[in-house]
Amino acid sequence: MSFPTDLEIAQSAQIKHIREIADKIGIDREDLEYYGKYKAKIPLKYINEEKIKQSKLILVSAINPTPAGEGKTTVSVGLCDGLNKVGKKAVAVLREPSLGPVFGIKGGAAGGGYAQVIPMVDINLHFTGDFSAVEKANNLLSALIDNKLQDKKRTLNIDPRTIVWKRVMDMNDRSLRHIVIGLGGSTNGITREEGFNITPASEVMAILCLSKDFEDLKNRLGNIFVGYTFDKKPIYARDLNAQGAMAILLKDAIRPNLVQTLEGNPAILHGGPFANIAQGTNTIIATKMGLSLADYVVTEAGFGADLGAEKFMHIKGHYGNLKPDAYVIVATIRALRYHGGAKKGEYESPNLQAVKKGIENLKKHIENAFKFGLSPVIAINHFATDSQEEIDFVKTECEKLGVKAVLADEFVHGGEGMKDLANAVLQSIDEAKNNFRRLYDLNDSVENKIETIAKEVYGADAAVFSQKAKNQLKSIYDLGLDELPICMAKTQKSLSDDEKKIGRPTGFKVTVREFEFAAGAGFIIPILGDMMRMPGLPSIPAAEGMDIDKDGNIVGLS
Repeated sequence: MSFPTDLEIAQSAQIKHIREIADKIGIDREDLEYYGKYKAKIPLKYINEEKIKQSKLILVSAINPTPAGEGKTTVSVGLCDGLNKVGKKAVAVLREPSLGPVFGIKGGAAGGGYAQVIPMVDINLHFTGDFSAVEKANNLLSALIDNKLQDKKRTLNIDPRTIVWKRVMDMNDRSLRHIVIGLGGSTNGITREEGFNITPASEVMAILCLSKDFEDLKNRLGNIFVGYTFDKKPIYARDLNAQGAMAILLKDAIRPNLVQTLEGNPAILHGGPFANIAQGTNTIIATKMGLSLADYVVTEAGFGADLGAEKFMHIKGHYGNLKPDAYVIVATIRALRYHGGAKKGEYESPNLQAVKKGIENLKKHIENAFKFGLSPVIAINHFATDSQEEIDFVKTECEKLGVKAVLADEFVHGGEGMKDLANAVLQSIDEAKNNFRRLYDLNDSVENKIETIAKEVYGADAAVFSQKAKNQLKSIYDLGLDELPICMAKTQKSLSDDEKKIGRPTGFKVTVREFEFAAGAGFIIPILGDMMRMPGLPSIPAAEGMDIDKDGNIVGLS
């Protein structure tokens, strides 16, 4: 009998009413805002700063992934279940999936096997409408900008050529990267160049994720940079009186979403920025909510640790005053084969020689953890094609570096298969091995902060800047944004800015092609290599394998 699909497992689960999940973590049923039987929003009043100081935060990241991903969400969910199995009060705090990857490559992003958050279909689709709210708030500002341009009496003297604000939608659509709007005559607006980003890469999403409360949300929305006037004065969203209306659209989205794991443990999902083109972590509010309601919180940082984890340390950690009490790096044997030179179609076949070469990628991420003052636990996310000698080799090599590697078997066995990892993480916390520190000071120059990340995290020889990037740097300094943290936009497939440089590349430079900046969210975005903030669909999108029958049953979403 074949192993059931993620969707089949999720659909057969004995799902509990969300009020029962709320009971486990001390939320009054009357305080929940219900979205059906199985999901609800939590009011912000449950954030307790004193309780937060007592709870432990476990950060989960990964090595550089194969295109299929290495299962960070699956491991995070499984670890939460494992911690509960060994008697700890733990909550998983995760990001919400984006429709772009769901219908593109992934086909779903709610975990996998017997380590999932449910209701899986709802979570992967429209969920509680947070992404839609972000999209609408973003595009409201776009509409207000173009309305100002159209109104000759109230234009604010905005130079349309300088407008950097883009529209967004939550779908991979490369044709929208660069467009022209306002065609068709004077009543249709001012003709200008425009473009779309995907919703998870939007500044509004970043603001939602980094805001502490409603007032902070409004202030950040008001600080969004729009462009310049004809006499070179900066224009912000507050100059258009946009922040109040934008905040109204986010009044429900700011509250975290409560769901459950397959094993009936609480999970909080909130926010969904990508880690390759945004900051890649869930909201500060959700993380603090989890720390207020449980003793242990498992949270993830997107893609490889060179992206999501680095941004957690320097961006989310900074604004949320958060630091990891334990750090888990997810590795898979198949990804180590990939980084060792195994070709497409060979990732699923035992190949010890490839693993021996590919382990250099893992070793670099371990070394990076040490630089942050963290002693990681390595989770070997188990696949059926892993050979014992490959697993033993990875464990031995990790042991040589003074870190423990543990087989994570959550996909098949759920929380039961994660008890060893849970105990290893608890041991790491108990031994107080982690003394977190950041790699750069915010007062450093923009160039030095970028170079620090490039050299220390990626292993580059240097960071170089295109002429366009150099010109844009002047604007960043002129606007007084140079003391903000850095949010690199870079391929997730390599430690470098070239996706073909797998393993642990050396002797390379990274190139900053151009800059964007998020004055409201509070970070600078160097765009490396050929990264785009609006992805395209693959040649065979996951959407082509999805369907719904006459009774409303969905297939192909997994």
